[in-house]
Amino acid sequence: MLSLFDQGAPTPAPAPFNMAAHVLAHADALPDKVALAVMSLDGSEDWTYSAMKAAILGTGTGLLQQGLAPGQIVLMRLGNTVEFPIAYLACIAVGLVPVPTSSQLTDPEVAKMVAELSPAAILRDPDIACPDTPGIPQLTLEALEEMRILPPAAFHMGDPERLGYIIYTSGTSGVPRAVCHAHRAIWARQMMHEGWYGLHRDDRLMHAGAFNWTFTLGTGLMDPWSVGATALIPAKGVDLMALPRLLKSHKATIFAAAPGVYRKMLSDHPDIHLPDLRHGLTAGEKLSETIREDWYEATGSALYEAYGMSECSTFISASPSSPAHPGTLGRPQPGRRIAIVDETGPVPLGSEGTIAVDRRDPGLMLGYYRAEADTQARFMGDWFLTGDQGVMDEDFYITYSGRDDDMMNAGGFRVSPLEVEAALSRFPGIGAVGVTDVEVKADTRVIAAFYTSDAPLDDAALQAFAQSNLARYKQPRLFQRLDALPTNPNGKLSRRALRENFEANT
Repeated sequence: MLSLFDQGAPTPAPAPFNMAAHVLAHADALPDKVALAVMSLDGSEDWTYSAMKAAILGTGTGLLQQGLAPGQIVLMRLGNTVEFPIAYLACIAVGLVPVPTSSQLTDPEVAKMVAELSPAAILRDPDIACPDTPGIPQLTLEALEEMRILPPAAFHMGDPERLGYIIYTSGTSGVPRAVCHAHRAIWARQMMHEGWYGLHRDDRLMHAGAFNWTFTLGTGLMDPWSVGATALIPAKGVDLMALPRLLKSHKATIFAAAPGVYRKMLSDHPDIHLPDLRHGLTAGEKLSETIREDWYEATGSALYEAYGMSECSTFISASPSSPAHPGTLGRPQPGRRIAIVDETGPVPLGSEGTIAVDRRDPGLMLGYYRAEADTQARFMGDWFLTGDQGVMDEDFYITYSGRDDDMMNAGGFRVSPLEVEAALSRFPGIGAVGVTDVEVKADTRVIAAFYTSDAPLDDAALQAFAQSNLARYKQPRLFQRLDALPTNPNGKLSRRALRENFEANT
């Protein structure tokens, strides 16, 4: 049998369609229900569904009054405040194309985006880096806030295939790419509701991330709103140490965070009692079995992992109704068509290959902005090639092996850094760990492990631990302690930076 999951396509998005209208579809029926609680240690700022819809559509009116027109691009340089999702959905509601960006970007990085996109306007928090843009208006936070009370705009309905928003990849390949998504992308996320979240109207979903992070926008806000649930977001400045308290006091039923957040919470709060929490969700980087096991032991609730990317959100996951087999990511969500392929197509079950998504997936990108050649380079026939390696078993569970450019070669063996990291993460006293291969002399590369810890660890003990837990060809030959592991703007480990830093200092 081949490594191919295909159990039928999902229902297509209706036409005409608007992404923001879909997100707010329950607002009129649930006007007084809390859609969003922005949580601080002494209470919360609550937004009802009616107030949120009014603010979004009022802002939409204000943007149109600035002379903006459907189809034009609007660059977002906003911080971690509720204005971010309001402005984002306001743009989409009236047919503008928002581009949410990381607040950590520098002026030169933003300047490259401005040059590439030629936005019609920039939504600007003065505390967020942004170059001067003569000829391109910058709308301030104050102006956006004043728009909320304007009469509501009408939803700009149209073809679900039309451009809805643009997001930038993290740049792990070296150059961030502008990824174009259609309005239908939100419709495709319904496959995630049961295939990952187990999400229902009575849920209170808390996300640990900031408003201006696409993981938070999708999982933390738009998905719960699209079913009439309540979203819980920590206010700006709330420390990670406060999250267990907020989870308990706000009776969160689902919690979403990157694996590192769970690790930090377990470190700071070994005794966590969350009687209302059904389960946790995690994505963004590989979840270690150690964190999964420790979280369950501490809370009695499971963690469900999802795999996705900027080009196609999440499409492989575990869920309450379909827990992952040990060591796997989970299964493709019902409605997806997913394969493990090589240059000839789907490989036999149990063989390693590239994780691929059918080009007809409603959640797949339209393409890279004004980069047709780059877009086509990611496809092989009907398959979009993720660049990630995996293995599918007979029950369609997929084991993640790492990225093409992350895979290491040790004595002719291909080694996944994730496997080595998972083993070393169990060493007593180790914090975070990142593994890659480094060049120690011309044409000689060895596996190196970089780690954080409260105090230096004994190299001999680390080596002995590796020898006890990993095949010889998988064992690191070098260990190096760092104050912190390098990450990209989205908070993911940068193996490229590990290699470059090591080789620059040897």
